[in-house]
Amino acid sequence: MTTHEDGRAHGAAHQGGPVGIDDYLDRVRQGYERIGPRRASEEAAGGALLVDIRYAALRERDGLIPGALVVERNELEWRLDPWGSHRAEQAVSHDLRIVVVCNEGYASTLAAVSLHRLGLSRATDLIGGFQAWRSAGLPVVGPG
Repeated sequence: MTTHEDGRAHGAAHQGGPVGIDDYLDRVRQGYERIGPRRASEEAAGGALLVDIRYAALRERDGLIPGALVVERNELEWRLDPWGSHRAEQAVSHDLRIVVVCNEGYASTLAAVSLHRLGLSRATDLIGGFQAWRSAGLPVVGPG
């Protein structure tokens, strides 16, 4: 185990101890391949489901990705579980390719990991989130 300059243990989660969020994100991101904006766009064109989990104020401020399913983060698991009683009509299979989009690519990692735990093993998230999508010049509708 290594330590950070401030004395926090890096990798402590592997020994069952506390872990900082940055270390946790690094660790869980090793369990799947994250994708960038261009690839997310290509995958959406090929049938992947983009899922925007940003809260309403950000969507109102910045706009939306055309065709993305908007699901508040606190409803995500219920809406994307193909076996769930509150599932979205798009949640048809555990094999569905899902690309979770948050604002900057942090909360989406936690969401993707949660979807993996439900058996949605093809779930991933967008590196840099909505801001990276917009910066790449990809389509956005609405304000911004």
